[in-house]
Amino acid sequence: MSKTSRTSSFYSETHRLKFLNLRDHHSPVDAPFFTMTFNSSAAAASSSSSIVRLNIGGKKFCTTIDTLTQREPDSMLAAMFSGRHTVSQDSDKGYVFIDRDGKHFRHILNWLRDGVIPSLTDSEYLELSRESEYYQLLGLLNEIKASLIRRKEDEDMDTELTRIDIIKCIQSERVRFRGINLSGLDLSKLDLSFVDFSYACLKNVFFSRANLQCAKFKVSILTCPRR
Repeated sequence: MSKTSRTSSFYSETHRLKFLNLRDHHSPVDAPFFTMTFNSSAAAASSSSSIVRLNIGGKKFCTTIDTLTQREPDSMLAAMFSGRHTVSQDSDKGYVFIDRDGKHFRHILNWLRDGVIPSLTDSEYLELSRESEYYQLLGLLNEIKASLIRRKEDEDMDTELTRIDIIKCIQSERVRFRGINLSGLDLSKLDLSFVDFSYACLKNVFFSRANLQCAKFKVSILTCPRR
């Protein structure tokens, strides 16, 4: 073997060992189950629009290298198909196997394609978050967290009455909304004088130009309106 061939072989083996060492130091959740060896010429040989076939825990998907690498360039999937590595495929139809539950992988692909997350239950969002952590999809993980926060805020603002209900009620005397959730209502320009709002939830209620003379707000939850 020539000196040049021995040197090339040495660097190829060094890259392979470095990757295996990095993989061995991952936690069990983070350790990807696939075979990958360093290939410095793969980037030039592969096309970004090439079809990629994935077998995720028995569920099969087809996508492109562009989809897997562009939106989340620092993810595990982007690293796998960046062109810096040769990923092992099955000998039949060329599927790359990843040992994960494929239940939510279609949501992951749709996020990578369109940047949109699905509407799921809280428990399903937690499952998708776990998969996002495994694939190191930080953008998707942040969107899931933001969606859960928005959902919680919407639930907190699930008002028990409407503006029309309020207008009907204030026609009578001694109006009381004690302990009622009125979050997010537009009560602007209404005569709310002497109305009892004690212990009511008034988060983000809009009181602009309303008559609040002698209205009672004892221990009410009151924050500034988002307007």
